[in-house]
Amino acid sequence: MHDDATVAAGDIARMAGVGRPAVSNWRRRFHDFPEPVGGTSSNPLFSLAEVESWLRDQGKLEELPEEERVWQQIRNSADDLQLAALVASVAGAITGTAPAASAPAPLVEATAALAAERGLRDTVELLYRRYVETHSRRVQVVSEEVATLMASLLGECETVLDPLCGFGALLLAATQARVVIGQDRDEASACLAGARLTARGIAADIRAGDALLADAFPDREADGVLCVPPFNERGWGYEELTNDTRWQYGLPPKGESELAWVQHCLARVKPGGQVVVLMPPAAANRRSGRRIRSQLLRTGTLQAVIGLPAGSAPQSILPPHLWVLRRPQDSDAVPSHVAMAEGSLESGRPVPIIDLLDDEVDLTPSRRLPKASAIPEKDLDTIRVELTELSEALTTLLPKVNRQGRDLTMTTVGELIRAGAVQVEQTPMRMETDSGTVPLLTTKDVTLGRGPSGLGEVKAESVVARPGNIVIPAVSRSSVARVVTEEVLVGPHLYLIRLDQGVLDPDFVAGFLRVSAARAADTLSGSYRVDVRRSQVPRLPISEQRRYGEAFRRLESFEYAVRTVAETGGALAAQIFEALVDGEIQPEAEPGAEGLPAHHLEPRGSMSR
Repeated sequence: MHDDATVAAGDIARMAGVGRPAVSNWRRRFHDFPEPVGGTSSNPLFSLAEVESWLRDQGKLEELPEEERVWQQIRNSADDLQLAALVASVAGAITGTAPAASAPAPLVEATAALAAERGLRDTVELLYRRYVETHSRRVQVVSEEVATLMASLLGECETVLDPLCGFGALLLAATQARVVIGQDRDEASACLAGARLTARGIAADIRAGDALLADAFPDREADGVLCVPPFNERGWGYEELTNDTRWQYGLPPKGESELAWVQHCLARVKPGGQVVVLMPPAAANRRSGRRIRSQLLRTGTLQAVIGLPAGSAPQSILPPHLWVLRRPQDSDAVPSHVAMAEGSLESGRPVPIIDLLDDEVDLTPSRRLPKASAIPEKDLDTIRVELTELSEALTTLLPKVNRQGRDLTMTTVGELIRAGAVQVEQTPMRMETDSGTVPLLTTKDVTLGRGPSGLGEVKAESVVARPGNIVIPAVSRSSVARVVTEEVLVGPHLYLIRLDQGVLDPDFVAGFLRVSAARAADTLSGSYRVDVRRSQVPRLPISEQRRYGEAFRRLESFEYAVRTVAETGGALAAQIFEALVDGEIQPEAEPGAEGLPAHHLEPRGSMSR
């Protein structure tokens, strides 16, 4: 390996078997942690040799895993712009899908040895994952869930084509196919896709090139086609392809490249074959594409449109759609309906095609599906009684207080820390909160006064809260302090305060910190930036602390009940509004309401006059 090999923070975390926040903590806590030797301030690079030596000295690494050593050899043999080509050539060399001479012999030998130890498939997938992790901001990949859904909509197919296959995600999901064929504009992507498929024993023919401008399979018809086209691409070849025979449904507008890919897919599937394309939501109602949408409907080619959750397409922040199409056969009768669905085809309903053939030809599923009933599941009278009982119970939750004042001698949390009665930890600014199996408390959980909603893994650097500990958001729009009642992992942006509970009552401390932390905090754009050590609590005997603590607990219960009444009442009012407007219910005459003056019927604070 090169003496000047470098690693990023993510690589170090993986080598040591920890999360990235741990590496950030090491850099802050240990003065002898290696200094960056390159990269940027937001993504520094470190000397692999220095990091490996430091980890060993700290007892955090016995031996660098062979897979990590091989990957670092590959990564440090090319710059970022050439890394994809190198990874693809190495993967192609060990799978036989690319000439062995296309990659440096030492890298091929080291990777082949790793494959002999852990298996060809796992080794190729390792190279793919490492490359995607290294370029996570630049590389766009289709999620496994979307790929599986798209492949399932094809049904049984002998041969499946993806004309823009990327790294092969859709073709890998098409497990029903005996043969897969694909093409991609990027030679490295095509090579890596071929290697991934071959490593799994899938017969694949993957080629490089632009399928619209230089189709690698002009005379081949597949049983099914899957495609994720680039969204909103203007330079797709409009001028060169104006008279192309693939435009059976109309010339695609220059600004709607997706409709060019849809028609290319239909031209490359057998009559009666299925096509599934991931489309941007705007393609369902752009004015420029309405003629093609109309022809797809009139000919019975478009069979279904499925709305997916936001984030399903790496190219779009809005929820994308799946278009399910079928190339017509001469014997086919034109259907009268097209399926519209949200999430999956099973949840859809048939929409008459004649209803879609208006001036807009809008194919947006959410505009064609019936709205969920606004009527609450419970009987309205039952909910009214529950709200009344909850409202009446509010006043009983308030603690009893008197107006007799008292002087309080205050001390700071910083002084309590020096006295050994308090310990304060701050969790990392960044950490994963949605992976793992152990309940994890987030900042939002603390703010809302609810239980843990995140999931994490217990690691050496994890911060674990135990009953009686206090958590406070480091930055929040409202100052809150909560007492933990169960053992739980603590998420990012939180202070954890551990108390000597023989000296300090947790509810007493949390109640005072809630106010004093806000008073001692810096404000930034309407948010509090808390400095826990400057926060103050009074010096009181433990018996008096517990009396205050009980009052603070009752106040928190009162707050939660008030919020519940407001949220339940607000949601109920909104449901009844919609149900009345949609004609699902109708108002009954209120006893005595007919004779009330108009101003008695107006909400308090009305500005109508």
